[in-house]
Amino acid sequence: MTKSKTLAAVAAFTILASAVALAQAAAPAKVADTSKGKTYVDSKGMSLYTFDKDSAGKSACNGPCAENWPPLMASADAKAAGDWTVVTRDDGKKMWAYKGKPLYTFKKDTKAGDVNGDGFLNGAWHLAKP
Repeated sequence: MTKSKTLAAVAAFTILASAVALAQAAAPAKVADTSKGKTYVDSKGMSLYTFDKDSAGKSACNGPCAENWPPLMASADAKAAGDWTVVTRDDGKKMWAYKGKPLYTFKKDTKAGDVNGDGFLNGAWHLAKP
């Protein structure tokens, strides 16, 4: 193999590996079918929700609220990609947001696909939909 072909192959592999790594990091949630249609779910298949009281990429759900609505946590070195962003919580920990809206699961959802939190608190909680 010539030097230029070797360099081209190395470059192509590097680009492909970077794209795969970005794709894996870019989607902290996946889409699943629920009784209320397609929604985002976490790695365990638990439905994800947004909260109307959150604003400008800031979580308003702390303390007892976060015990009932656990945030979709992100690692300290998580990076935003596309519609997925990282929000710093009041305690300094990181959580994922979709289109600027922080994401949570609901304590009363006991199995994958449950959607018990949709419309909770006079409609303030909503399923996170793609």
